[in-house]
Amino acid sequence: MAWMIGIDEAGYGPNLGPLCVAATAWKVGPAESRGRGPAAGETLGDVDLYKVLADIVATRPDNGRIAVADSKQLYKPSSHSKNGRLRHLERGVLTALSACGKPCADWRSLLSPPSLPWYVDYSSSLPIDLDATELTATTDRFSATCKAQAVELTDIRTRKVFPAEVNELTSHWGTKGAALSHISIELLRDVLHNILVAPSAQRPAPVSITSDKHGGRNRYGALLQHHFPDARIETVEESRPRSRYRWECDDSRVDIVFRTNGEAMLPVALASMTAKYHRELAMRAFNAFWTGQITGLRPTAGYPQDAKRFKAEIAGVQCELGIADHQLWRNR
Repeated sequence: MAWMIGIDEAGYGPNLGPLCVAATAWKVGPAESRGRGPAAGETLGDVDLYKVLADIVATRPDNGRIAVADSKQLYKPSSHSKNGRLRHLERGVLTALSACGKPCADWRSLLSPPSLPWYVDYSSSLPIDLDATELTATTDRFSATCKAQAVELTDIRTRKVFPAEVNELTSHWGTKGAALSHISIELLRDVLHNILVAPSAQRPAPVSITSDKHGGRNRYGALLQHHFPDARIETVEESRPRSRYRWECDDSRVDIVFRTNGEAMLPVALASMTAKYHRELAMRAFNAFWTGQITGLRPTAGYPQDAKRFKAEIAGVQCELGIADHQLWRNR
């Protein structure tokens, strides 16, 4: 038995809305329990979950299977795009949440938003663009396929960082990239504690972690050492395509790789979708509030050029309502 963890973010670039970082944790049985003997030289960390779960998971939208891929491939905000709605994100994310015992029937229970004006009175049932009966059916099929292949999705966690905190952390750590790295590794530390250290943990067991790279950063050793001070972090490789490290945690070997195109790995792709789904739901509430205040105001996705337009158009009402800039605007 081994563990696979994937980590990714959504909302790193925008000036409006939250930065969301998500992690997914998978327990993977030995090759023999998946109906075949181990491949030559295979380790559990090398398992391709796309192949293992091919009966229910695909990298592209498929009527019979669940699409799990980089969220940018499955969701585009343009209303003219056939992928512009939330259906594919919901089909993957809500199925996965239900399968690991975290079903969500409404917006507030999923996001647990802070008491900001655009969230206080907003409500929405979930799913939005997916039929509830289809969600039940896909959850049953996903769970059955995982069980047959000795795979279990045990946890999905999302860290939502709203503008005031993004600004605070960016100031504290010096750059937005450093803030993202610390947020991501803090989330990883919580997931690892749950599977290796907590009283209910199953150990020892090797852990294979994949994260998408954080901007142009190639060196993560000092960051890992900061968050795992009792571990001896070994640097295996540091290059533009990938940076790899390993250490021991409660008698378990932990391997982590930060790589470009991390979403090619299913655990990372599902994390990407989860982070994006949380962010898009938060932006729906944000846009509903402001378009309700100003007739004819066009919604925004929050990215720099359009965010400046949006901020200029809400400035008068923002002042009337006494809403401070730091509550809604991310400085970097």
